[in-house]
Amino acid sequence: MSGSYDDSMIDVSSDSFWEVGNYKRTVKRVDDGNRLCNDLMSCLHERARIEKSYAQQLTEWSKRWRQLIEKGPQYGTLELAWGALCTEAEKVSELHMEMKAALMGEDYEKLKNWQRDAYHKQMIGGFKETKEADDGFRKAQKPWAKKLKEVDATKKAYHSACKEEKLATSRENTSKLENNNNPEAQKKLQDKVEKCQQEMQKTKERYEKSLEELDKVTPQYMENMEQVFEQWQQFEDKRIRFFKELLLEVKQHLDLSTNHRFQTVYHTLEDTVSASDAEEDLKWFRSNHGPGMPMNWPQFEDWSIDLNRTLSRREKKKPSDGVTLTGINQTVSDQPVQPAKTSSSASSMEKTPDWSDEDTGANPFSTNGDGNPFEDEPTSPEISVAVRALYDYEGQEQDELSFKAGDEFTKIGNEDDQGWCKGRLKDGVVGLYPANYVEDIQ
Repeated sequence: MSGSYDDSMIDVSSDSFWEVGNYKRTVKRVDDGNRLCNDLMSCLHERARIEKSYAQQLTEWSKRWRQLIEKGPQYGTLELAWGALCTEAEKVSELHMEMKAALMGEDYEKLKNWQRDAYHKQMIGGFKETKEADDGFRKAQKPWAKKLKEVDATKKAYHSACKEEKLATSRENTSKLENNNNPEAQKKLQDKVEKCQQEMQKTKERYEKSLEELDKVTPQYMENMEQVFEQWQQFEDKRIRFFKELLLEVKQHLDLSTNHRFQTVYHTLEDTVSASDAEEDLKWFRSNHGPGMPMNWPQFEDWSIDLNRTLSRREKKKPSDGVTLTGINQTVSDQPVQPAKTSSSASSMEKTPDWSDEDTGANPFSTNGDGNPFEDEPTSPEISVAVRALYDYEGQEQDELSFKAGDEFTKIGNEDDQGWCKGRLKDGVVGLYPANYVEDIQ
């Protein structure tokens, strides 16, 4: 700010920078700059925590859904497309963890170092820069403030003399109106008026003289204040420019749209989803679970004592005649023998459901374990019993449950002849499990 000093400036505003002590706002700005550094560091730290939390949530979501997709009924190229969502989440999670690292390792540290170099704490408290600013303004304002104090004093004296003169004149006029015939009293009142008028004139001259002296020092006062103010304007300019530079760097770290790896993630996702083929999936399902599957149709066979028969997959799982696994056999690992599953407990989604031709003349649609698929299977009565796993078990088929020792879930079906039970996990998944791997919770 520049310009000449005149009387009107005094009455512009009592909040003016030029008023005594009002430079304190500029001094406070130095302290505010340090506070803003702390606030911006807190802002970056909080954003980094958000990015870390989001990345962890994406990773957990991806892991959970990848397992559900792999164990679920979805198949073929559409299963790959669905799984690509989990891959996208994992890649984006990595990018957000890198973003968190950049915010804390680069931006936060850069701001912290700049603050340490710009603001120096004193042993007695406060900052060195704040004291320098306050001392500079006080020194520049001190001569003018001293003259201003003299002006205020002479002004007060002049106004007081004016008041006394007016009061004396009023008393003299009142005495004349009352026709006071006492000449001595009239004389005293006139002398009082003359004395007040003389005093008023003297104080007026002193008042005007002090104003003239104040006017003489005002230009130098303004120049000195301008110099000190400009010094701390430059200090604040450095902070503002640094903050701008830092915020642009933060923007670069937050803006994933310019990251080629981020773009690649979604190009890959789009390509994988676009590559899903309904016709190919339907063809695969037809060949593996539908009419396209091979079949050992029943044929006439002569009886032979040396006839070698190929056991089907299910027959191989059958326990030996007369043996029912209801207990826990002690092995080296103390792990119970897993019971075999028959058609009553096996999944309807068998990968290779070839019919067995072991028993000569046997009806492939009999109820010996490979029953007629068009007949209703007997269902166990619905129950609900809380059980606890004694051992770890990893499901071998899509219709089997997987659990860890100590896991608790609900048995919803009684044990069948082959030692299998139907259960429901806490997440709602329903499937079969070996009865001898759990115990009832009392």
